[in-house]
Amino acid sequence: MLQRLKKRYVGDRAFYRMTLGIAVPIMIQNGISNFVSMLDNIMVGNVSAEQMSGVSIVNQLIFVFNLMIFGAVSGAGIFGAQFYGSGDHKGVRDTFRFKILSCGILTALGIAIFLGFGDELIRQYLQGEGQVEQIEACFGYAKQYLLIMMVGFIPFYISQCYASTLRETGETILPMVAGIVAVAVNFCFNLVLIFGLLGFPAMGAAGAAVATVISRFAEAAIVIIATHRNKKKYLFIEGAYKSFKVPGSLVKGILQKGVPLLLNETLWAGGMAVLNQCYSVRGFDVVSAVNISSTISNVFNVSFIAMGSAIGIIIGQMLGAGKTEEAVEADRKLIAFSIVSCLLFAVVLFALAPFFPLIYKEVGANSHAMASSFMRIAACCMPIGAYANAAYFTLRSGGKTFITILFDSCYVWLLVVPLAFVLSRFTSLSIVPLFFCCQFIEIGKCIIGAIMIKSGIWINKIVT
Repeated sequence: MLQRLKKRYVGDRAFYRMTLGIAVPIMIQNGISNFVSMLDNIMVGNVSAEQMSGVSIVNQLIFVFNLMIFGAVSGAGIFGAQFYGSGDHKGVRDTFRFKILSCGILTALGIAIFLGFGDELIRQYLQGEGQVEQIEACFGYAKQYLLIMMVGFIPFYISQCYASTLRETGETILPMVAGIVAVAVNFCFNLVLIFGLLGFPAMGAAGAAVATVISRFAEAAIVIIATHRNKKKYLFIEGAYKSFKVPGSLVKGILQKGVPLLLNETLWAGGMAVLNQCYSVRGFDVVSAVNISSTISNVFNVSFIAMGSAIGIIIGQMLGAGKTEEAVEADRKLIAFSIVSCLLFAVVLFALAPFFPLIYKEVGANSHAMASSFMRIAACCMPIGAYANAAYFTLRSGGKTFITILFDSCYVWLLVVPLAFVLSRFTSLSIVPLFFCCQFIEIGKCIIGAIMIKSGIWINKIVT
């Protein structure tokens, strides 16, 4: 029995060497990025609770934009991974061109929306209980932070186009190095600009925004320069800008497979933003607590998020090469590995949850207690997130992007958001059990994902 389970769910050394070779650089990059974001959050939180909450609110809105860009590059990336798996470098080049064009349009749209409706969006998170002076100060810091952060949208989308294509071709080290340098730059400028060191003015939240924008340009510069200097290694970039023509058949294919993915990422991120807005109506202290909890939890979530990306790349390449049986076996073992590695991170988060909020000196004891409870709930739900994330990337690797909308964003909007809306506005349920209900309901996605994976509907080669 044990031997059969081991054979079914555990791979050999070569398998894990390949998996970790892809997942670990992504994990390191995401981990360092989230860790520096945490330090950024802590620094601003030690200036004032109003500035920290203002930054948190804007970052929730920008998260929707970031996921929209991620959805666009991922939609084309399904083809990029399979093209690379079949040895078609021209196909990879064409998907890269499509990313540059489509993400440029989406970035312009995102900037226009934030310029036109940014104030109204920020106000939606400031409708709970709290002192008027406190709420208005938070709004002012949030508005200032958003205007500065929009400058970094352009280098962000360009670096994402390059980094995602490099990963699809198996190159994970260069994006990792660029990410590490970027977060180091961000951290150094945070220290200088937030607190006013080395003769610079103390800019608080605005300084954090300036530091982030500088780091975005640094990351984009590194990945662009290194890619173009190694054209013989990264064959897709050779002649990539000689023309922006993309074959009509590929555009049609990407739109059919990619637009659902773009919509899914945008709708899911929007759902998360609305979910947090539902929490925020319970008061200003809850805004601070949710911010602390999500910031810390994101550092620990890197394990299963990186494994999801690895699943998308590995399974996508196998399907592109026509290795369907190997893809099914590898996917099963990758999902098991993702859950096991996630459990280790979850145990650490659960144990340390009471201590992390104490770092935020300017935040009240009530927010500290709620944040600790939120983190422990998040830790208990991490294995659920790991399986759901792995199932999502499995379905996506075979081009089943329309199904991922039903599985992912529709689940959020039809179940999670209505539950949060009703519980937050029409019941007296306290915030901690309310948070638990909204997090644990994600277990339904695991059941749906298991059924879809077992059905084999994702086993599909979409390139020739």
